[in-house]
Amino acid sequence: MRILVVGGGYVGMYTALRLQRKLKQRLRTGDAEIVVVTPDPYMTYQPFLPEAAAGSISPRHVVVPLRRVLPHCTILVGEARRIDHTKRTATVTTLATDEDGTGAVEITYDELVLAPGSVSRTLPVPGLAEHGVGFKTIEEAIGLRNHVIEQMDIASATRDPAIRDAALTFVFVGGGYAGVEALAELEDMARYTSRYYHNIKAEDLKWILVEATGRILPEVGESMGRYAVRELRGRNIDVRLDTRLESCEDRIAVLSDGSRFPTRTLVWTAGVKPAPLLAATDLPLNERGRLVCTARLTVDGTEHAWAAGDAAAVPDLTAAEPGRETAPNAQHAVRQAKVLADNLVASIDGRPLEEYRHRYAGSVASLGLHKGVAHVYGRRLKGYPAWLMHRVYHLSRVPTFNRKARVLAEWTLAGLFKREIVSLGSLEHPRAEFEAAAGRRPRPDDGDCQ
Repeated sequence: MRILVVGGGYVGMYTALRLQRKLKQRLRTGDAEIVVVTPDPYMTYQPFLPEAAAGSISPRHVVVPLRRVLPHCTILVGEARRIDHTKRTATVTTLATDEDGTGAVEITYDELVLAPGSVSRTLPVPGLAEHGVGFKTIEEAIGLRNHVIEQMDIASATRDPAIRDAALTFVFVGGGYAGVEALAELEDMARYTSRYYHNIKAEDLKWILVEATGRILPEVGESMGRYAVRELRGRNIDVRLDTRLESCEDRIAVLSDGSRFPTRTLVWTAGVKPAPLLAATDLPLNERGRLVCTARLTVDGTEHAWAAGDAAAVPDLTAAEPGRETAPNAQHAVRQAKVLADNLVASIDGRPLEEYRHRYAGSVASLGLHKGVAHVYGRRLKGYPAWLMHRVYHLSRVPTFNRKARVLAEWTLAGLFKREIVSLGSLEHPRAEFEAAAGRRPRPDDGDCQ
C-alpha cells in the first residue's frame, strides 16, 4: 500500500510524521510506503519569517529538513503537475526531469493526501509583477532583508535626492499577519541600522502600510487591531486603511486615495489563493478553487482522497453560522493534520472516522522587538507581555526539539549582543564575481526587490 502525500508544508509534514509513527511496523515490513512529493526538501515555519528577515533568527533555523524528521518516508523533491484520481496516478516533475530528458514521472498510489498549500494572491495591478515581492518563503524574507539594507547603502551614497527618497520609502500592501509583522520587524531593524550611517537618520525612512479594509490584524480582535494601528503610527509608520494599491509602474506606488510614492521596495502580502495544482486534478473544487472536503477531512464524494490546510474547504463544526469553513491558517493546518492521519489509518483498519472540531485558543502578533498584541482565551494583552507570549507560543509550536533549542539559543544571544546589520545581497547572484573575472558581463542589478 502506497500513501502519496503531495506537499511538504504544515499539513504534509505533520501528516507524514504521524503516519510514520502510526504505521511504523507496516513500514518496517514493507506492507506500507509513504511518498512525500514537495518542491523543497524542507518545511518552512512561516511565523518566524519576520524575525528571520530582521536577523533575530538564522534562516536555517526557520526551516525543518524533511529527510531528517521523516526518515521512514520517501522524499521526492519535485512538483506534482497533474493528478488523475480515477486512475490513482500523479504526474510529477523532479529536479532531474530536464537533465535526463525522460520527462515527468508517473507515481501510482492507493491513498492520496493532497496538501499543496497556497500561493500569493495577486491582482492585475500595473507594475506589480515587475516590481513587487511576496513574503511567503525564506528566500523572500532573506532577500527582503538584504534589499532593505542595500537601499540604505544606496541612499547614503547617492547625490540625487529623488533616488535617496525612493530608496528610503518602503511600501507594504496587506494588513494581515504577514504584512504587519514583516513591516514591524524590518522597521525595527532599519531604525537600529540607521545609527551606523553618517547621513541617514531613523526619521528619514518612510514606511507605509496599505490595507484595503478598515482594520488590520482582524484575528486579534477589533480593539487590539486599533491598538496595533496606534502603535505603528506612534513609530511614524504611515498606516492607510480603506486604501488600495492602484499601480506601481515606473517604481511609483499610486494609491486609491490619490497619494503617489516613488519607491524601490514594494512588498505584497494581500492574501493567498489555493495552489494551481488543484485545477489540474479531477477532484471537486468550490467557487474559490479549494477542495470540497468533509469534516472527516476526506475529499467530498471521493474515496481514498484526503485534504487539509490552505487547499481544503473544511466545514467549521464549531461555528454558529452553518456553512462556514475553517480559516486557511497554520493553527488549523497543524490540528487538521493530526485528525487526517488518524482517520487515514482508521480507514485502512476499517474503524470509524472522527470529525475535525477545534477549540479557539486565540491569536498573537508581533509588532517588532518587545512589542505585540494578543487575544488568547478571551484575554487581551499588548506590549511586552503580548510579545513574550508570541515568542513562547511559537517556540512551543516549531517542530523538533533541535529547532526549539537553536531558536531559544539565538534569542538568548540576541538579547546579549547587538543586532547584525550585514547585507549579503551577493548570495542571490553567487557567480557574478566569477563571471566578471572571466570576462562575462555580470547580471545587472536593477534595484528591484525580486
